[in-house]
Amino acid sequence: MPRTEHLVGTRALLLAAARDEFAAHGMGGARVGRIAEQAGVSKERIYGYFGSKEKLFAAVISEALTEHATLLGPPSADLAEYAGRIYDLHRRNPQLLRLMMWEALYYDGGLPNEQPRTARYRGMVATLSEALGSQTETETETETETETDTEPGSESDTEAASTLLALIGLAILPTAFPQITRLILGATADAPGGDDDDELRAHIVRLARRMVAPSSDALT
Repeated sequence: MPRTEHLVGTRALLLAAARDEFAAHGMGGARVGRIAEQAGVSKERIYGYFGSKEKLFAAVISEALTEHATLLGPPSADLAEYAGRIYDLHRRNPQLLRLMMWEALYYDGGLPNEQPRTARYRGMVATLSEALGSQTETETETETETETDTEPGSESDTEAASTLLALIGLAILPTAFPQITRLILGATADAPGGDDDDELRAHIVRLARRMVAPSSDALT
C-alpha cells in the first residue's frame, strides 16, 4: 500500500476509534490507550497524528459536524418536515448528539473551529429566512457584497435564527434526554423505529407546523 494511503487509513481508524471513546466517556473520561488499542496502533502514533488528546477530540467533533451537515442538508420550504428530518437524523445517529453534549460540558467559552461553524449556521439562518418569507424587497436591494461577513442584525434574521433554534430544540430533545422521554411517554417511547417513535415524530412535525404556520401561510 502506498504510504499516503496508509497514513489516510490509519488516521481514519484513529478517528473512528476516538469517536466511540469520546461519545461514551467524554473528553475527561476518554483514554488514549483505549483509543490506540481499538485502532490497533500505539499511543505514540496518536500523538504523532494529532498532537494531544484535546486536538484529537476537536478533530472528532469537526468530522462529526461535517457529517451532520451533509446528512441533514439545508432548511427546506417545508420547515415542519425539516424538524422531522432533524429528529430522524439524531434518532439514527445518537452518537453525534452525545459528542455535542460532551463538547458543551468540556469547553467554557470558545469552541474549536468556531468561525466556520458559525458561518455554517448563518447560512442555515439565511436559507430559513428565505423560506419564512421574511426578507423584504428593500432589504434585498440594499444587500452588499460584505453581507456574509457581518453579524446577523435585522429583525428577519433574528426571527429566522430563533425559529431555527426552536426547531432544533423541539427535534432533538427526545434523543438528548431519553430518560425524560420514558418518564413522560412510557418505557417504549424512546425506542427508535417503533410505533411510539413514529407517533412522536409525527407529533413533533405537527407542533413545528403550528409554530411556523403564520409565516408559512403568508407564502401561499
